[in-house]
Amino acid sequence: MKQWSLCFRIWHWLTAIAIFGLLGTVLLRKTFLSWRTNSDLIVTKLSSYGVTITHDQAVSIAKAIRAPMWDWHIILGYVLVALVVSRIILFFTQSGSQNYIDFDTKDLHQKAVSTVYLVFYGIIFIMSISGLILIFEDSLGLGESLEHTIKETHEFLFNGIWIYALIHIVGVIIAENKDEKGITSTMIGK
Repeated sequence: MKQWSLCFRIWHWLTAIAIFGLLGTVLLRKTFLSWRTNSDLIVTKLSSYGVTITHDQAVSIAKAIRAPMWDWHIILGYVLVALVVSRIILFFTQSGSQNYIDFDTKDLHQKAVSTVYLVFYGIIFIMSISGLILIFEDSLGLGESLEHTIKETHEFLFNGIWIYALIHIVGVIIAENKDEKGITSTMIGK
């Protein structure tokens, strides 16, 4: 059974918290805190009280309601950027590189797992860079077309994070119940 260093285990759980926090803010943005849905609700509800506002005013209110949640998305994005940089550093340690040592001698399953991790790291690296670009888009002076492409890429890669999270959790459950008993406990403690 692999032994993970304390640094790697801390990195793993902080990354999980950051990613699930980011996924949660996006889920809220697309559902309960959608400005499109809530602006219509605001217009309808205020109208029932005899208050009339324009659609644009309702959109402004709906966006203001979700702004604190979106601030959390940005904060967690900064945390993820720091974690990506620390993962690059951890890769050069024994614990951080053990999934890639003797890659040629691994069986197909182990190679697939290592490859999925590399794809995941690539996705969060690109999402981190694209997120930073979107945060500083005004300062960078990007054209509207390039800004739109970066935003679309950022949002598209989000789907890869959902898929990875699902594969990772299901894979750990299967491994824990088959041939890698204790895999969860090794990521929690020694």
